[in-house]
Amino acid sequence: MNQNQLTQKEKLLLQDLKSQEELCIKKYSKYANEVGDSVLKQLFQQLRQHEEQHLNTINQIMTGQTPVQSSGSQQNMQASSQQSGGQPQSWQTQPQGMQAGGQSQSGQSNQNFTPNSNFKSPNANQKDFDLVNDLLSTEKYVSGTYNTAIFEFNNTQIRQTLNHIQKEEQEHGELLYNYLKQNNAYPLQA
Repeated sequence: MNQNQLTQKEKLLLQDLKSQEELCIKKYSKYANEVGDSVLKQLFQQLRQHEEQHLNTINQIMTGQTPVQSSGSQQNMQASSQQSGGQPQSWQTQPQGMQAGGQSQSGQSNQNFTPNSNFKSPNANQKDFDLVNDLLSTEKYVSGTYNTAIFEFNNTQIRQTLNHIQKEEQEHGELLYNYLKQNNAYPLQA
């Protein structure tokens, strides 16, 4: 699939998703430098890496590469556009950072950042909680943006890739929620 096969609406949705991923990267980078809690700093840095992979995937789709989900921890993308010489372009990416279920991309356990991580922290402070709340709101919005986009794409493989990214955004939100909850800082708690 090449760029001009995307509909105008799909191109606009991808541009919006790209902007949202860029904002997430900026926020996670900035907030990682501002937090006092070292566990939270590490979490923000890992989530930023995941957002960078999301941005790379969106950019690749925008350049005409059609994603193909594969089993395991690798995501394959194959372009149906042809290079000179008639050979299809193909490439593989291996996202960095955490995955759901506590597995890093290398298959090693990443115990610190599973959705059920113990984030009880004696170093947590109100400023850190405010930053986490802002990021949680951002993740909620980004997840909703992906939800809308998923329904608008004609290509099943792109829809599956966007659905995969949305699931990861929801997992990011769960990690942030767990940090707040475990430190008695979630806004809805008494």
